[in-house]
Amino acid sequence: MIALIQRVGYASVTVNNKVIGEIERGLLVFLAVQPQDTQAKAKRLAERVAGYRMFNDENGKMNLNVKQAGGDILVVSQFTLAADTNSGMRPSFTTVAKPEFSNDLYQYFCQQLREKGFKVPTGEFAADMKVQLLNDGPVTFTISI
Repeated sequence: MIALIQRVGYASVTVNNKVIGEIERGLLVFLAVQPQDTQAKAKRLAERVAGYRMFNDENGKMNLNVKQAGGDILVVSQFTLAADTNSGMRPSFTTVAKPEFSNDLYQYFCQQLREKGFKVPTGEFAADMKVQLLNDGPVTFTISI
C-alpha cells in the first residue's frame, strides 16, 4: 500500500459538483492498493498515518501527530500512485490491484482510522473526483508498507 499524506489547512473532495468529503486542519491521504497488499498491511499503514508526527509543537518542531494537533483525516483513493513509471512516457497500471480488491482494502484502511477515533470523510472509490487543498508547509510524505 502507498499513502501520500499531506498536512493541510483545508481539504475537500467533490464528485459531480457536490462536496462529498471535507476537513479543516489535518491530513489529506491519497491511498493506492497493490496486488500483494493485505489487511495486515492496511492496518499497519493506518497506524503509521495516524501516528506520524508531522505537525509542529510549541517549539516549531514536527513532534505532534494529527490527533495531538486536533486534526482530521480525509482519505481519497488514488490508484495512479501505484503505477509503474520506470520506463517510457506513459504510466503502466499492471502494478495496480483490481478494483474490487482495492476497494475492500481502501474501506478497511478507513475503518481502521475510524476505530482510532477519526471521522474519516472519503472520496468516492473509482469516481472522477476533484480535490481541493491548502497544503500547510508544504508538508508532504509518502509512506509505503
